[in-house]
Amino acid sequence: MNDQNSDAPNEGLVPNLPPVVRTIAMPADTNPAGDIFGGWLMSQMDLAAGNVAARCARGRCATIAVDALTFVSPVQVGDEVSLYAKLVKTGRSSMSIRVEAWRRPRHSDETRKVTEAIFTFVAIGPDGKARALPAETSPR
Repeated sequence: MNDQNSDAPNEGLVPNLPPVVRTIAMPADTNPAGDIFGGWLMSQMDLAAGNVAARCARGRCATIAVDALTFVSPVQVGDEVSLYAKLVKTGRSSMSIRVEAWRRPRHSDETRKVTEAIFTFVAIGPDGKARALPAETSPR
């Protein structure tokens, strides 16, 4: 099911963790050229990272940065898109979360990496300002 050639930038092994988000790319998600819009994919990645951040912070969080998002393989209408996210670093109030997006064509078992990025979130308190993370929050 997984591509085995890890030397190619868009191939390798699907992360060994459950997907945080899994969705189907639909016609409404396309740009004027008929390709899946990169902004749609980035928003799905932000949702996945935000899910991990909210659980780690035990509350509200906000995206403050996205690092090095490069699209290495296109997503087609009908593809199943799986997003894997993992906490990789914490600060006093910030969390860095690595997100990988993988696609699987509708009638195939072949998977291909689409993109990856590090999303940085900050835990937000009731006053709308940064707050400290819970003491038990650390990368797993």
